[in-house]
Formats: sequence, structure tokens, C-alpha cells
Amino acid sequence: MKREKFGSRLGFILVSAGCAIGIGNVWKFPYMCGEFGGAAFILIYLIFLLILGIPVMICEFAVGRGSRLSVAAGFEKLEPVGTRWHVTKWIGVVGCYMLMMFYTTVGGWMMYYCYRSITGEFEAATSEAVAAGFADMLGNVPVMTFWTVLICIVGFAVCYFGIQKGIERVSKIMMSALLLIMVVLAVHSMYLEGAGEGIKFYLVPDFAGMKEIGIGNVIFGAMSQAFFTLSIGIGAMLIFGSYIGRERSLTGEAVSITALDTFVALMAGFIIIPSCFAFGIEPGAGPSLIFITIPNIFAQMPGGRMWGALFFLFLTFAAFTTIVAVFENIISFSIDLLGWSRSKSVLVNVVMVSVLSIPCVLGFNVLAGFEPLGAGTNIMDLEDFIVSNNLLPLGSLGYVLFCTRRNGWGWENFLNEANAGEGIRFPRGLKGYVSYVLPLIIIVIYLKGYYDKFAGQGTAALVGWMTAAVLFLGFVLFCSGIFGKKQNR
Repeated sequence: MKREKFGSRLGFILVSAGCAIGIGNVWKFPYMCGEFGGAAFILIYLIFLLILGIPVMICEFAVGRGSRLSVAAGFEKLEPVGTRWHVTKWIGVVGCYMLMMFYTTVGGWMMYYCYRSITGEFEAATSEAVAAGFADMLGNVPVMTFWTVLICIVGFAVCYFGIQKGIERVSKIMMSALLLIMVVLAVHSMYLEGAGEGIKFYLVPDFAGMKEIGIGNVIFGAMSQAFFTLSIGIGAMLIFGSYIGRERSLTGEAVSITALDTFVALMAGFIIIPSCFAFGIEPGAGPSLIFITIPNIFAQMPGGRMWGALFFLFLTFAAFTTIVAVFENIISFSIDLLGWSRSKSVLVNVVMVSVLSIPCVLGFNVLAGFEPLGAGTNIMDLEDFIVSNNLLPLGSLGYVLFCTRRNGWGWENFLNEANAGEGIRFPRGLKGYVSYVLPLIIIVIYLKGYYDKFAGQGTAALVGWMTAAVLFLGFVLFCSGIFGKKQNR
């Protein structure tokens, strides 16, 4: 079967950026920025995007374009005979399904809040009413299920029409609308009375404040966010590499995508942080910022109904572009592994993903008593932990090792693929950094994530979970052939 391609370079960049741009940019980035001191955090974040995020993205794109297959079959095509690299494909397969098991629920929240804003539910509402509205939504199984299944159906319907007629066309429209809405909202926020202090907090680095928070905490927070924001590690980017030609170098494309992703994250901060300062609300309020704090802001704002509807429409677009991108990965698994047609893969997977999303929905109500990671946690926390703290970093480690080790695809093969076409060349002199320093950084992020997650649960729990982390890491290294005999490439 001939593999479909993007209709244009712009389509590839917007679809790939749409995959990277998601809830992490517009939800997590602003409150992390508020929590870790504003501009100083952003500066460090940008540095780590350059030295960490972009190289891993290029590795993932290279495997996709080099194999012309999804993560489900790409390693088999490129790996040397007799090696075990193909086992790491299950990180991508499991990761994409598990990501959608909770991401669709949050995407449904965004759609529902957009609907609620349009209908004027938050207009002149008290802060207590806004908070109660969020709690009521979480406890309402039919409402949660409806919006979760709806976004699954709409997302797979887009994928049904293929790359050019479905995903590329919709992503161009949504990304263009998203960027326009963001600019309008950001300009509006910056002109609110009292927003000046928020803009200063956001743009002027305060290194003294950073020292109070803890330099190590800020650096690691920025490093982690830079790593996770680009959706790298589970093949979500790889698939789009498999749909592009060799006319452009991958480094230039990765830089363009990262720049667009960063622009959206920074604009989200311009929307949220000045608004928080204007209305005396703590910008580091955490995950509740979007669904409780922000509706409270719009409730107090003149024309808040319109601005709130635009804000949640923007969030819906951000979530939906990621959902569609990962759905395309899931569809490609069945096509590459089982030889199914696109229509059959869409029909089977829309049912499968909808059903797999239900435990997350029930985790906030019927199954609220199940606290898998300790008191106050739920099923979404478990699913997010498995993906964000395990599969993304371990998958990224697999790509980097595969592209640099001689018993993998190898540095020369990677470099030839990455530098094919016009554009920025990936520096040959970075071999030592990508081969040794970058894997070490990823391992540190992975183990530190476990430490931060379980350090407050007692020594026994910490030792148990850290042991599990080391075993998972060892499994990936073993499957990657890191301990195996080197082969000439």
C-alpha cells in the first residue's frame, strides 16, 4: 500500500506542532511559571528546549522518515538482524493508547467548559459557584461520559479522511484559529487594569526570587517541562516523520515546530498571568487554575462571557489537535501490524479508545475510593504517571540510543537521514553529547521524577518505587541492546 504524504511543508509543521501543543502548554506551563518564579524559569526552560527537546525530536523524526512506518513497525525495518530494539516499540504502542485513556477525558472537559461559557453559565457567578460547578461535573457520570465519547468520535472522524483531506486540513484551520484567538486574548489580558505587575513578573527575571524557591528546583522544573512539552518518546512525532519527503532537513523542521510550540506556551502565560495579577489571584495555583481560577477571572471581567468562551475554545483546539495526532498513531498501528484498511482501523479503535477512557471518567466518582498512588490520587493520576514519568522518558531514551549506538541504527545512518534535504544541518560534532550526555540527562529526569513523586510517602514506599524505576530502566536498556555486542554499521 502506497504511503500517504502531507500536501505541504506547512501542513507537516502545523500538524506536528498541533501534536506537541496541548494541555501541557496551556495548562501546566503557566502555573509552573507562576510556581517557579516567572521569567527566570522561562529562560532556563528555553535553554533546555534547545539542548534536550530538539535533539530527541530529531531522533524520533529520523526513525519515522527512515522507516516510512509507525513506531509499531519502524524499529524492525531499521534495526540490525538479531538485535532486540523492536521490543521497545511497545513503549510507543502502549503509550499512545494509555495517553488517550485520560487525555480524551480532559479534552472533553475543555469542550464542556467551552459550551458552558457560551451559554453564559459563569457570567457573574460567585467563586463558590464556579468551584461547585467543577465538582458537580466530576461527579456526573453521564455528562463526563458524553463529552469524552464525543471527542473520541469527532477525532476519529477527522482521521478517517486521511492525512491530507482529514488531519492536515483540520489542523491548518484549528491551528490558525488557535493562534489568532491566543493573540487576541493575550492583548486583552495585558491591557487589564493591574496587569502591569504580572507582565513584569513574566518578562523580567528575578534571580533573587529564584534563589528563595531553590535554584535546583527551578532548574529541574524547567528541564522536566522542556522534555515533556514536545510529546516525544512514544512515537507520536515519529508517525509524521514517516509522512514527509526528504526535501527538507529534519533539524530545521524540529526547530520550527519547537518555536511554534514555545510561542503557544508563552502566549498562554500572557493570557493567564497578567489576568491573575489584575484580579489578585495566585498564578501558581496548580491544576485548578484552568477550571476554577480562570472562570472566576472571566466572571469578574467585563464581557467575560465572550472572553471565557474564546479561552475555552482555544483550549479545546489545543487539546483536539493533540488527540487527532495520537489517534493517527493508533490507526497506523493496525495498518502496519495487522494490514487493516484505514476505515476498519478507525471503526475498531473509536470503540476501543472510548471504552478504555471510561475508567478515568469513573475515577472521579464511582471509583473515587481507588487511590493508586496514595491518598488523594485517582485513576487519571495513575495513567498520567505511567505515561509522563515512565513511557515518555524511557521511550525517548530508546530513540537516542537507537540513533547513536553501533548495534542500533547507528550515528551515520541517523545523521544521513536527519541532514537529507535543504535547511539546518544537525552538527556532526554533537555525537558525544547525544550519545552519552543526553541519555544521562534523560535517566536523571526519569529517576528524579520517581523520587519527587514518592519521597513524601515514607522510606519503604520510596525504596519500593525507586526499585521499580530501576527495573523498568534496566528492561529498556536490555531490550535496546545497550549491554549487547556492538555491530559495525
